[in-house]
Amino acid sequence: MDIGIALPTMCRGYDRSSTVDWCLRADAGPFASISCGERMTFHNPEMWTTLAAAAALTSRVRIIANVAVLPAHPPALIAKQAATIDVLSQGRLTVGVGVGARPHDYGSLGAGFGYRHDALERGVGELRALWSGTPHTEGADPIGPPCVQAGGPPILAGALGPKSLARAARWADGVVAFSLSGSPGEISWAADSARKAWATAGRDAVPRLVSGCFYTLGVPDSAVVLRDFTAEYLGFLGSKNAIATAAAMTTFDADPINRALDAAEAAGLDEFILVPASTDLAVLQATIELVESRRVA
Repeated sequence: MDIGIALPTMCRGYDRSSTVDWCLRADAGPFASISCGERMTFHNPEMWTTLAAAAALTSRVRIIANVAVLPAHPPALIAKQAATIDVLSQGRLTVGVGVGARPHDYGSLGAGFGYRHDALERGVGELRALWSGTPHTEGADPIGPPCVQAGGPPILAGALGPKSLARAARWADGVVAFSLSGSPGEISWAADSARKAWATAGRDAVPRLVSGCFYTLGVPDSAVVLRDFTAEYLGFLGSKNAIATAAAMTTFDADPINRALDAAEAAGLDEFILVPASTDLAVLQATIELVESRRVA
């Protein structure tokens, strides 16, 4: 199983040096990918811009958009942004897409929050058509640049529930799930659910299965760091729910992180992405050591 690491873009204090340091050290380290996600009404940097920088700073790891809220944007713009990063990375891009859960993000972009799942499916079809060279409008030039990967980057669905997975099985190359706390039961259930959805849809291809969790490691008061980060990130759910969820987080030392990775491997996942709760380079170094120790074992 591959292990990826997310850039800590959702953490306070993320800046230019964070991008450079985490990208260079991750690319030189034991990770299969680097990634970041999208939020609009939050303090994080814009996802595609950050991934473009990551593509230019690295030469080995895959670059994962995890995930783009496709229904909130014009698909033609996403197609061009993704194609550009596919060129900058020399074909290392994977695109995760989903519907998101934050009305404020949609509102800030002037997009409607309703019928998001239908819009997602239409948007994916448009992405693939544009990446294949079909003009957006009759008589127009194709939207470029041409992707390095034939037909465009792989598309993973940010889906968990039965209905979302049933839809995703019609158009996705795989699923990028998430277990906030790295729960072995959640990781296994999500993998089984995705496989069942693909089988029900009659798909011959095996879905690529990716998951991940929040964590921290190698810093003082790591439990506090992780729980404070989680509470802030989940603030859109309301203070009470965010604090209660954060209080249950346990992935702040090696044992529970290894249990999550073991569960992911046992569930047959292709990749597990560790999402750090701090920009501190000590977290990255401790994670490198943990992943390397698993290789030796």
